[in-house]
Amino acid sequence: MTLPIRKTLSELRSRRWFADQGMRGFAHRQRMQQQGVRREDLMERPMVAIINTWSDLSPCHAHLRERAEAVKRGILLAGGCPVELPAMSLGEVMVKPTTMLYRNFLAMEVEELLRSLPCDAAVLLGGCDKTTPGTVMGAISMDIPTIFCPAGPMLNDRYVKDGVSRTVGAGTHTRIFWDEYQAGHVSADEIRHLESRMTRAPGTCNTMGTASTMTAIAEALGLSLPGASSIPAMDSAHTRMATDCGERIVGMVWEDLKPSDLLTRGSFDNAMAVQMALGGSTNAAVHIIAMARRAGIPLTLRDLDAAARRLPVLANLFPSGDRLMEDFYYAGGLPALMQVIAAQLSMAQMTVTGKTIGENIASARVLDPEVIRPLERPVSTAGALAALFGNLAPDGAVIKPSAATERLLCHKGRALVFDNQPEMLAAMADETLDCDENTVLVLRNAGPVGAPGMPEWGNLPIPKKLLKAGVRDMLRLSDARMSGTHYGTCVLHISPESAIGGPLALVHTGDVIELDVAQRKLHLHVSDAELTRRRAAWTAPVQPFQRGYTQLYQRHVTQAHEGCDFDFLQGTQPTPEPVIF
Repeated sequence: MTLPIRKTLSELRSRRWFADQGMRGFAHRQRMQQQGVRREDLMERPMVAIINTWSDLSPCHAHLRERAEAVKRGILLAGGCPVELPAMSLGEVMVKPTTMLYRNFLAMEVEELLRSLPCDAAVLLGGCDKTTPGTVMGAISMDIPTIFCPAGPMLNDRYVKDGVSRTVGAGTHTRIFWDEYQAGHVSADEIRHLESRMTRAPGTCNTMGTASTMTAIAEALGLSLPGASSIPAMDSAHTRMATDCGERIVGMVWEDLKPSDLLTRGSFDNAMAVQMALGGSTNAAVHIIAMARRAGIPLTLRDLDAAARRLPVLANLFPSGDRLMEDFYYAGGLPALMQVIAAQLSMAQMTVTGKTIGENIASARVLDPEVIRPLERPVSTAGALAALFGNLAPDGAVIKPSAATERLLCHKGRALVFDNQPEMLAAMADETLDCDENTVLVLRNAGPVGAPGMPEWGNLPIPKKLLKAGVRDMLRLSDARMSGTHYGTCVLHISPESAIGGPLALVHTGDVIELDVAQRKLHLHVSDAELTRRRAAWTAPVQPFQRGYTQLYQRHVTQAHEGCDFDFLQGTQPTPEPVIF
């Protein structure tokens, strides 16, 4: 199917800058020619922005300078005029206190870059966790033709010990090997060797962490080229895909194919189905709700829970399985997985190719059924996500059952409560800490307002004395998030958060907490009368941020179950085009 041409040269947005016959148009053309751009390129070609989140402090994006050149090549081949615009690079490991604090900043930056400059379309270059939802949220709100070009996962690594070779994945094995080091089972020399080897090439985490979850969701939404999210960053196919993005975006300009033409309830249903079949990160619960609400679609945690109940985990990828993204690519990638779950997808949804999802994946086949499992032989039937409710989480919380310990999915234990992360980390090293394997570890003041920014503190460490005793998982609760690369029985995103007076703020050490994932229940065994008494005595924690972006964030961020977007950025209200004078 070929989409009709819906836009002419005179209707291009950039013409307001460059076709004007007054002094302003003269000045705009003059300044672009100052950089060596030909006048005819300004007058006769659509101007395509390449939003690049490259940075020297973002190793996941270390190759995006080169990929921007490949995108430019495609734009030029198709008759467009490329312009590269740098945007905030949110390297997951380096940014403190958390990249989540700045996801909305990036979304605002993308929206305002595209609005304030003569851009007819955009190619978004990103992939490390928050750059995908951040750039996509901004592009949804701006609503000009857009393609998301994913950074791609890093290469695999192997760890050999005693003649046995193990697959090593970023993030997941960081925690595994560090716990073994703390327990004395990995030497200092080994940990140094692992430090230099585990992440050995540019690209995002090669497990089914947040990065690959979100780029797959972008593809399932129809915002990326078919198969783009599965290609390893250092594979030559990745460069070719980037050129294809540049070429295709020019066609989208003339077709006037915008995010609002692609994003429907059906496309978000597809994205949720893909997340669950992949065993995707719990972080997606926050991001997919935020993206949907930018598009005017009121997605909820219950919608995500319903999708998880319908679909088992089929992608045999860490942390739910034992393979990595490079293996997933060789097995057929996301199109092959989508073919397996085709009955659960809305196949008529339109995509950036100008074709439907069904047309895009028609020829896809699974090439390795051990990596992409059939429905009758899933990796896990426990589900990639469960939404929990109860007196401890009136607005919801989430857990990843497929990465949890089965015996803890129905558990009751005594709470051990920490008010902040430094206090918790110091306690974990105390070998006299009063706890056992049945204790429920609780961290509060780690939510959107409280931390601030809702950091990935939810994978609370196991106390050192229990690590030495062989304990590798405990029930852990927080209003924080957890890295998608991590694992364990961690209840996350408890909403409303403790810093604004949510029930988590009222838990005392020694209280009994009950988790029942099958019943989707999270319950604090304290009477309503006692909780009322505690609430009357509660005071909000003092927030030290009196200025700048962080204060803006704390005033306007919504809660986890609402997507943690800014309250003034949700919805589809139009923003006027800038006045040119």
